[in-house]
Amino acid sequence: MHRLVVFYPLDPRGSKIGGIETHIRLILANFPVDFTILFVGVDEIGDKKIGVITPLEYGGRVFDFLPVVHIPQSEINLAAKSLLKSTTLRFVMGVLRYIQVLKREIKSSRATAELQRFETAIIPRLLGIAAVQTVHGEGSKNDKMDSLIKKLWFLHSLNERIALGYAKRIICVNANIVKRIEQLFPKAASKAEVMSVSVDTEIFKPQAFDVSDGIFKIVFAGRLDEFKDPPLMFKCFATLDEQLAQKFEFHYIGTSDPSRYSEFAQIEHCTVLHGFRPATHIARIVANCHAGILTSFFEGMPCYLLETLSVGRPFAAIRLPQYDSVIIEGTSGEMVERADTPEQSVVNLTKAFMQLWDNIKAGKIDPYKVHSCIEPFSVKNQMSRLFEIHRQLCN
Repeated sequence: MHRLVVFYPLDPRGSKIGGIETHIRLILANFPVDFTILFVGVDEIGDKKIGVITPLEYGGRVFDFLPVVHIPQSEINLAAKSLLKSTTLRFVMGVLRYIQVLKREIKSSRATAELQRFETAIIPRLLGIAAVQTVHGEGSKNDKMDSLIKKLWFLHSLNERIALGYAKRIICVNANIVKRIEQLFPKAASKAEVMSVSVDTEIFKPQAFDVSDGIFKIVFAGRLDEFKDPPLMFKCFATLDEQLAQKFEFHYIGTSDPSRYSEFAQIEHCTVLHGFRPATHIARIVANCHAGILTSFFEGMPCYLLETLSVGRPFAAIRLPQYDSVIIEGTSGEMVERADTPEQSVVNLTKAFMQLWDNIKAGKIDPYKVHSCIEPFSVKNQMSRLFEIHRQLCN
């Protein structure tokens, strides 16, 4: 039996959402029968004894849960403004506090570690077990972002160098990250391979469009971080609302406060805020909409993108290279290049959405063909690869 120890500052029962969080929850719900899982995370609800391992159920599967710090919902979804308030730092300090508990737990088992953050790389080293490091982001210090990474880029770069050096295998969610590792960390390049995040195609099934009310509905799920360029997104929606004579709705699934961006005031009247929702609810909300949007300056491979396409909903997006394999012009959406000015980007993106809406109403977008674009990213295909890597390390 293989013992997989997953480290991430998350409470699987909690409200934290995002691409990495979805990836973690898919691991917890889809591990094979020859594995047991020890998830080292945080207690968001406040009902668990810190430092004590207890069984927990998620997605019909039971695993061991070791919370190492309590971080309430009011804090866990906010970007920290100081190092001492950093969720990741508090999590790492909590793990170190209970490192002896972990050592006793894995002493007689064949264990490997699954890591999503560079800051946790030292922990498997202290435990004497091999680690698989997943790299989700490709931003640079010059990019817009909410997190402390921008302010402490030198520390982030140091953690990255250490993590890639310690890791036995490196999973990159897109090919650009592999190229970056080859350029900056050539000694680690031989350990790196591309494997995107996954989508649960049993939950996110293709659904027919409903255009009976004539309202064009666009959905976005996740955190409204600065690097996702919410101002551009909201300006595009305001233009669509005007051009469609108020026959427009924006559906937001997530816990960020969109009103922190002044541009949101123009579309508040046509916005539906769904807050945190589990995957089954997200699938229903997406099925009630017609398209998704991406305006990010950089990304890994968004789970929201794959899940929305899996339901059969196309995208209009500011182009990033990693989207090329799934957003196919005329089949699953439209992409435009980021223009020299935000105003021109709004014009171009709005035009793409209007074309998309016309095609949807004319029956030219087939939800099942949209869904077929993400089949290589299904949980069945991806998770089997991930767990085989851990088997090889255990053996």
